[in-house]
Amino acid sequence: MPPQVRLHQIFDWDSPQQNARLRRELAAGLLQTQASIAPKFFYDKLGSRLFEAITELPEYYPTRTEAAIFSEHLPAIRQALGQGFTLIDLGCGSCGKAGRLFHAGVMPSRYVAVDISVDFMRDSLQQLKRELPGIEMMGVGLDFTHELALPDDIPSQRRVFFYPGSSIGNFSPPEAARFLRGLAEQLDASGGLLIGVDLIKDSALLDAAYDDALGVTAAFNRNLLRHVNARLDADFGIGDWQHVAFYNAADARIEMHLEARRPLTVSWPETAGRSVRRFAAGERIHTENSYKYSPDGFAALLASAGFAEIEMWTGPRGWFALFFARRAE
Repeated sequence: MPPQVRLHQIFDWDSPQQNARLRRELAAGLLQTQASIAPKFFYDKLGSRLFEAITELPEYYPTRTEAAIFSEHLPAIRQALGQGFTLIDLGCGSCGKAGRLFHAGVMPSRYVAVDISVDFMRDSLQQLKRELPGIEMMGVGLDFTHELALPDDIPSQRRVFFYPGSSIGNFSPPEAARFLRGLAEQLDASGGLLIGVDLIKDSALLDAAYDDALGVTAAFNRNLLRHVNARLDADFGIGDWQHVAFYNAADARIEMHLEARRPLTVSWPETAGRSVRRFAAGERIHTENSYKYSPDGFAALLASAGFAEIEMWTGPRGWFALFFARRAE
């Protein structure tokens, strides 16, 4: 890797210990009455690339809306962050959002890219380092939804957690509160959290964003089964499943599912033979939630998790919000 870019592969999909834990997690989810697969399994290398394609779609408003907020409110964001901070980019993906901040003059002393998709992160970080050689950079391969265990050599002072793109919506509100509380516990008063949040809006706009006309989101969702086959040695037939996404207004969340096109049997090896899960035609595997918030509701969630000095920026249509907050003293 280029000079000053280090990779801490705390999480390794292919290590025997992690592989055993992930197999147990996948099997347990598939054997529930309502089968489910955690969203983190979207992000093998192909899944990460498909998600980057989703962000370019005309229906997928969060990326361009968030980018417009950054552009419009850049001076205030720069002032809130200050100088000499370490930016810790949770779920960095292509590192593109952090890179745009850096090119716009928001310059940390250190950049820590964190992602579960280690190979994709490595490639992205190498490219960013070539563009911005003056910033110290580090990559951390980590399932931070399971445990945010950062390397000891990342200073505890002036940490800024960066969690853009509304990924906080993948957690239920109680889970989000626990996750945010965990972030607060890793900060001191000199640090903070810069986080993107998708806001409640018209259901037709939300439905289109998660079920685009080109079918990229459907491919992203169905690629999950290809990853599960590789991880669990399962025998899902990808063509046997269709993408389903809709806004659940009662719970203020988008739901994504994979729906069986016909009666199916899926199996995978276990110590004593093979586990079997049967699906009726139309039965679904729940693959993702994306909760939407009101501005006041998310500010209250931050406060309950131990944050204060909460600032919010949004666009003229009120579709999306960017929050900055510090740990409450």
